Amino acid sequence: MLRDITVGQYLPGDSIIHHLDPRIKIIVTALLMIAIFLIDNWPGLVGLGMLLGTVYWLSHLPGIMLLKGLRPLALIMLIALPIQILLIPGDVLYYLGPLTITQQGILQAGLLTYRLMALVIVTSFLTLTTSPVALTDGLESLMKPLERFRVPAHELAMMMTIALRFIPIFAEEAEKIVKAQKARGADFDSGRLLKRMRNLVAILVPLLISAFRRADELALAMEARCYQGGKNRTRLRQWRLGKSDYVTLVVGLIVLVCSFYV
Repeated sequence: MLRDITVGQYLPGDSIIHHLDPRIKIIVTALLMIAIFLIDNWPGLVGLGMLLGTVYWLSHLPGIMLLKGLRPLALIMLIALPIQILLIPGDVLYYLGPLTITQQGILQAGLLTYRLMALVIVTSFLTLTTSPVALTDGLESLMKPLERFRVPAHELAMMMTIALRFIPIFAEEAEKIVKAQKARGADFDSGRLLKRMRNLVAILVPLLISAFRRADELALAMEARCYQGGKNRTRLRQWRLGKSDYVTLVVGLIVLVCSFYV
């Protein structure tokens, strides 16, 4: 399941979404995330789903990648949905002893599921269609005005991109550690909760050591390439907004405005 994390991965492509300016993709992604939390009725959510389906069609991404990214939500849903269904008051549909299943609880559980799935899909669209270099350039450009207040825009953008990129790497590393420990007889699936938590030490310690080792290797590689931060740094590609970028930005603003009224 850990390998199913798609946030942070990049798939090269030649679609319209791939060629959009990274700054526009970051802004529109933020607008869509806000709209996801603002819309609280099913007609609006259906419209948002149609928009995400259109983006998926334009991006030419394999559907299996998006479905794999939703699998890690299963554990969250397993915990959150019963709480929503059983504890939210409203019109009672069924009694389970002292607990009740209400119509409002079912609707809230469905809304929560939809929102979490939409958030994962939206962020996956951004990372799957934007290279780490382009993502860093986009973040740095958007945070450029903050340099007037002595905020290191380039360094912050670099750290955010590295952290995002390392999510799937550490997920894959954790899965390898789990398999290696199970081959040595470790048991992570049985016993009481406290015992399972203690068994996680056999995963967390090697994963932490691996994280420090990768960070050290990355630092050495950047120093070997004479990396000096954002000072006097130039870019191989200069991003310029095109017609498709303006259209995408307008669509994102329309969705945000409509989400207030819907």
